[in-house]
Amino acid sequence: LQPTAGGILLAEREIGGPGPDRGVVFQNHSLLPWLTCFDNVYLAVERVFQEKKTLLKERTHKALAMVGLTQAESKYPQEISGGMKQRVGIARALANDPAVLLMDEPMGALDAFTREQLQEILIDVWAKSRKMVFFITHSVEEALFLSTRLIVMSPSPGRVTHCYDDVPFSRRFLRERNARAIKSDPAFIAMREEVLSIVHQREAPDA
Repeated sequence: LQPTAGGILLAEREIGGPGPDRGVVFQNHSLLPWLTCFDNVYLAVERVFQEKKTLLKERTHKALAMVGLTQAESKYPQEISGGMKQRVGIARALANDPAVLLMDEPMGALDAFTREQLQEILIDVWAKSRKMVFFITHSVEEALFLSTRLIVMSPSPGRVTHCYDDVPFSRRFLRERNARAIKSDPAFIAMREEVLSIVHQREAPDA
């Protein structure tokens, strides 16, 4: 889609269409059911890199190891859980070594326990890969826990209303490894309620 005005730049170059410098993780895992976890990731790198098969396989193994799926490489999508499928999707995006990961509510369909596990895995992946992650979510708690910078948008029409820089909770998790303690901390709760009040205020009908 062409913008009505302005443009989008990545590394000072204008984006005009899809490209391997942007990895996308979808709401649905979008895996090919007739391929194993390994082959789903391998297919992505094979289309991007003109390398020998041994190097492509190394990229694939490394990406799956980063999301903790080394033992599941030979399994098919129907043999693994929803959370593991999303981890394959993350590995597939990482394997192409993109400059940025675009994640569109990738945890929205998961149960609460699996969602929290995947949040922790994503923070670890971010810390190891040092990739920029642009993450869209409707969960304020998830946004606060994962982000280093939080952007709040209004609904219909979508407008940026607030920006929070240097959100500390993901870095704190890397130090303390205790997600529940962080999410129950008064500072986290206060910030969550502040953002929720902004969202609810914007969603309220005009008087």
